[in-house]
Amino acid sequence: MTNYKKVVYLDADTIVVKSIEDLFKCEKFCANLKHSERLNSGVMVVEPSEAVFNDMMSKVNTLPSYTGGDQGFLNSYYSDFPNAHVFDPNIPQEVLKVRPVPEMERLSTLYNADVGLYMLANKWMVDESELRVIHYKLGPLKPWDWWTFWLLKPVDVWQNVGERLEETLPGTGGGKNPNDELLTGGFLFRTSLCNHIRHLYFIIRSSGTVAYSGVSSSSNINVNNPTKVPVYLGGISVFVCFMAAVVSLGISITIVPQQVMPWTDHRQASSCDIVSWYYGLGMAFLAIVAPSLPCIFGITTLFLRLGLMVVGGIILASFMTYASEHLASRSFLKGCEDRDTTQSRECFLC
Repeated sequence: MTNYKKVVYLDADTIVVKSIEDLFKCEKFCANLKHSERLNSGVMVVEPSEAVFNDMMSKVNTLPSYTGGDQGFLNSYYSDFPNAHVFDPNIPQEVLKVRPVPEMERLSTLYNADVGLYMLANKWMVDESELRVIHYKLGPLKPWDWWTFWLLKPVDVWQNVGERLEETLPGTGGGKNPNDELLTGGFLFRTSLCNHIRHLYFIIRSSGTVAYSGVSSSSNINVNNPTKVPVYLGGISVFVCFMAAVVSLGISITIVPQQVMPWTDHRQASSCDIVSWYYGLGMAFLAIVAPSLPCIFGITTLFLRLGLMVVGGIILASFMTYASEHLASRSFLKGCEDRDTTQSRECFLC
């Protein structure tokens, strides 16, 4: 690529939220340092050089790579990278002319903001309004998968931009994810239910999206005006969840007594007493509260969210297990009592 003076490389799981034109002021090689001692190849600035390329190719089979790929090799090739100076785009031209050209420079976290660190600290470790590039390097949790909304709050930024991509923008398909489509019988069908859920999640979560600056004044992508959420949407969601829990509970109450009351005509037996309502409403309440705990406490840290979910799930499972056992035992004992009462009445009549 020696026909270019500078090349800025960005991983596919990065998104630019503010102008990165300053990166072209970098000299020979720039990257961001992660984990105190290793460079991350997700955002790099390189000065194409045939000599450097040939030198790399001569060492590619001898230098170790802790990843088995390009990032590990680059860390071996630029072994002194942790000691490089931090790239400063605001250095005056007079200073640049007299100082030696650095072989490598370290980029600020602003140019490679790690979502994983955000989720651990529950905040960006730099000035959020100055973020340039967000890097979604958290394993399989990638921002183009809409269901990662719940775990990774910065995914809102990615989805917010994706929803506003023009249909005619080459290679984007209007922000559509090809995984949302199914190939059946030779025809391509859009999974409308999945899309509706995805859009609902986007609308709900984008209400709290940070208003990052646009890439440039000429960009048609606007992340400063998130979609407005109707005030009644939250109430409707809770009501639907509650009704689903009630319906499930009603079905279970109808089925369970038939299996545990062999001595009683279940058509005449009624198990909808105050105890059943207590356990039923308790399970419905916990089923709604358990996944809502992070939102209730305003927690966005990944591990705290998962921890609350695990705790809520354990409490819900324990309560449901105890309730099911208790209701089944009560139904069985009630059946035995009804049987004994029926037998005593028949003996008395005889």
